[in-house]
Parts: sequence; structure tokens; C-alpha cells
Amino acid sequence: FIMLPRTAVSARRINEVVNTSVSLAEGSRHRGEEGKKGEVEFKNVSFRYPGSDKYVLKDISFKVKSGETLAIIGATGSGKSTVINLIPRLYDAAEGEVLVNGADVKQYGKTALNNIIGFVPQKAYLFSGSVKDNVGYGDADISDSDAFRALDTAQAGDFVRKLENGIEAKVAQTGSNFSGGQKQRLSIARAIAKRPDILVFDDSFSALDYKTDKALRAALKKECADATNIIVAQRISTVMDADIILVIDNGRIVGKGTHTELMNSCEIYKEIAMSQLSQEELAV
Repeated sequence: FIMLPRTAVSARRINEVVNTSVSLAEGSRHRGEEGKKGEVEFKNVSFRYPGSDKYVLKDISFKVKSGETLAIIGATGSGKSTVINLIPRLYDAAEGEVLVNGADVKQYGKTALNNIIGFVPQKAYLFSGSVKDNVGYGDADISDSDAFRALDTAQAGDFVRKLENGIEAKVAQTGSNFSGGQKQRLSIARAIAKRPDILVFDDSFSALDYKTDKALRAALKKECADATNIIVAQRISTVMDADIILVIDNGRIVGKGTHTELMNSCEIYKEIAMSQLSQEELAV
């Protein structure tokens, strides 16, 4: 008598979820335009959550080409993660266009868009199975050599080789048998293993120490030279070497340029930089 009413309410809620129509309709496009591999462009993009009148992002425009690194920095809640969530189409822009490889993301089929983008979320998540299963999540037939290539690029190869069963070592559900930094590196390796056109990192280096962070970015530049890197970060040291840095404040771009340019032209960027590093480290 106690459990039956609870069960009925729970069943109704589950049915509501199951019967809900998908709000993001899939397109039919399988690939982008010729000659635009790895290109991401935002054209006057604004975004607000359904049912809200307040814009989270307003008039965001930028373009990043194949092989370039775009970094996004700003205060907590400024809209950084929302910007990159529009790239794999976790949400749809309310206004403007988000282009991947020259085509609007709304035109792509879901699988096609996912194959173009390697997305590493802010919170690392691993699945139960082996290390190899997790690295090859987007490629079930991945070879050991390709898996280790991705692991080495993500600075995870050394600790994986030291595990009792190496690449076949067991991973507990959610990766609870690994540290935060290890989980993050394995998540990054999973994205790299897909060999995508575009790699998106949502504050994915925050669990790494400065030395590993620097080594990982250097390895990405070498091993994934053809891929476009889009990095959301809190650390100035993570974004300093980017080709383009966007400074986001209250959902708007308030600064765009290289580290040197922004140190001279953007007060918000300069304040963040000076609060984290010395003038010698900032090379100003």
C-alpha cells in the first residue's frame, strides 16, 4: 500500500520522459563543404534557454580554421561553456548561425556531427570495462598501437603501462578506481582516438597539474596538428599560446586576439592574467 502509489507516480514520470518528442530535429548532411575541414564559425549567435527572455549569449561572432587553437576565458558564469555546447549541438542557437566545416550544425545528422567533433566535457566520465574499451569508445576496432598513441598524447600512457594488466586493466563504473587527473587524461585520450576534425575541451585541463597541462598541449600541437582545438580554461597559462583568445563577460565577447594583444587592449583579460602570474611569467 505504501509502495504502490510511489510506483505509479514514478511510472508516470518515466512515461513522460519516454514520450517526449525530440526538440532538436536531425538534418541529413553527412559531411561539410569541400576545403573547410576543421573550420568552426559563429555568425552573430545569440542564445537563451527555452521559456526565458534573458539572453545567456548575445551576438557572438568568431572564426577558427583547421590546425588553429582557439581559447575561451572569462569569469564563472560568463557563458564560456554555453558557447562550446552549441558546436556539437547540445543546444540550438536562438539567433545566428553555428557553422562546422562550412555547414550549419542543424543540417547534419547527429552521428555525422559527432564523428567530426571530439568533445571532452568538464566532468570526466569513464565507463565500466577496460582502459582500451574507454579509449576506443568511438572506435570499437581500435588497435593497441592507436590506443597508446592517443594515451601518450593525453599524457596517460605512462601510468597505463604501469597498471597490472596495462591497457586491458579494469575500469570501475564512473572510473572510481582512478584519480581525478587520471580520469581526465583518459577522457581526453578517448576524444583524441577518434581523430576528429575538431577537438573541444570544456575546462578539461583543470584537474591536471601545470607540468602535465603544458606537456599535453605541446603533444596536441604535434600529434593533432591538423585538428582544430577549442579550449575553455580558467588558467592563463593554458590559453597564452593560443592563436586566438576570446574573453567572454556576461555572454558577450569583450576581447579577441593573441595574449600580447589582449594584455594591451582588454582590461578584464589583464586583470585575470595579473591575478594568476607574475609580469615575468606573462612576458609583459
